[in-house]
Amino acid sequence: MLKPSLQLKLGQQLTMTPQLQQAIRLLQLPALELQAHIRELLETNVMLEPVDDGHEEGLDTTTLEHLEHPATAEPAETPESPRENAVEVLDEGWGEHSTGPAETPWSGDDDDRQQEFADSAGQSLQEYLLWQLELVKLDPRELAIARAIVDAISDDGYLTEPVQEIASTLRPEIQCEPAEVEAALAGVQALDPPGVGARSVGECIELQLRQLDPAIPGLNAAIEIARHHLERIAGRELAVVKRELRASDEELACALALVRSCHPRPGATVSAGSAEYVVPDVFVRRTDHGWAVEINSATLPRVRLNQSYASLIGRNSSHPTMRAQLQEARWLLKSLEIRHETLIKVARSIVERQSAFLEHGEEHMRPMILKDIAEAIGMHESTISRVTSGKYMHTPRGVFELRYFFSSHVEGADGSGTSSIAIRAKIKKLVKEEGAESPLSDGRIAEILSAEGIPVARRTVAKYREAMGIPPSNERRRAGLGQM
Repeated sequence: MLKPSLQLKLGQQLTMTPQLQQAIRLLQLPALELQAHIRELLETNVMLEPVDDGHEEGLDTTTLEHLEHPATAEPAETPESPRENAVEVLDEGWGEHSTGPAETPWSGDDDDRQQEFADSAGQSLQEYLLWQLELVKLDPRELAIARAIVDAISDDGYLTEPVQEIASTLRPEIQCEPAEVEAALAGVQALDPPGVGARSVGECIELQLRQLDPAIPGLNAAIEIARHHLERIAGRELAVVKRELRASDEELACALALVRSCHPRPGATVSAGSAEYVVPDVFVRRTDHGWAVEINSATLPRVRLNQSYASLIGRNSSHPTMRAQLQEARWLLKSLEIRHETLIKVARSIVERQSAFLEHGEEHMRPMILKDIAEAIGMHESTISRVTSGKYMHTPRGVFELRYFFSSHVEGADGSGTSSIAIRAKIKKLVKEEGAESPLSDGRIAEILSAEGIPVARRTVAKYREAMGIPPSNERRRAGLGQM
């Protein structure tokens, strides 16, 4: 028979406090999402206020010395690392009640300023075509038919419905035959962008070719290719096409160049959406002392504690709601400070290890994993994963996500490792420098890399080559012969 009883058990459990949850959430937010989150808090928490222009603070600059001075080097490098450039960290000063300065107060005016850089076009392909039709002198009947045709054009610029269906959609308001729709379609196909309104890829290319000067060499052959031989060109059957067209090698080369110059999706040149820009969180630049790392001040939320309200709450023990908002505001400022410090530590450590990449390019990328940075700055790997997600670094070689610098490696013959990014760069360079008549096979590329101390298998080379969109050697050979 069952009966109730009491048992005592000992155990450990990790409890995430609200402060820790907020710090983790802010740590992984990208810059734009962080800005939106802070704006929302400014509207709901009276204890927070934006920082005015008059509260600018100076830069707190610290310099990491060369690695031959271990007493000042931070963090320490592994013994096998060569001497690297000093990394100068330009860091914003973080006060007790402010998350750091920016150029202007963070308020509603930012939205108006951002709109100045937004894409003001915002026009779809259909709207662009209808605008052109308004400029053409068409009677109401022709304009209605042309509008129906425009409605049947996809975003890529192709006509998705047959002319018979378009004619039926106009009934009973307009009674027209398919031949009349065909005539209106010819007018739509004369609009910009070239090739719009086509019913196939061949027709799209032919429409674009017919807008060129008839005196261009190889134009007639290019039109014939667009009409009848696109599949053979895709299959690299150049000899068959040459025989069908009765063209010389020079004429065929000119015709193929004209065909390749055409856009297969003309509607893609007209975008309805505004351009999306990547906002770097960190700037890296070359200075006299080495590489300088600086947080992008434009991404820093300029928010501080409202001292007027905070002092009133301090003298009054009532108003529990206000006291709760005060505590939330302090947690927020502390979490933002942690986010700032963690980001600058991770960025500095990445630049220290990848200075060869910044100096010489992808072929000198060092293999690096999350554990390397975690051990260097004394944090957990999950923290490094969060801080590198959605964060970007602006370097002289371009803008890269922080995750880009982390890659797997291949063990070398001397015990050192080579980054997979560096291997891809070497493969790309070998393919670029190969002869058109004798392209390098995957096995030959593997042999060359092995001779350089990078033992990779042929299937590994094939995997990297396919990931970069490079065709195999037999296709590269046919393409080279076709361009001769």
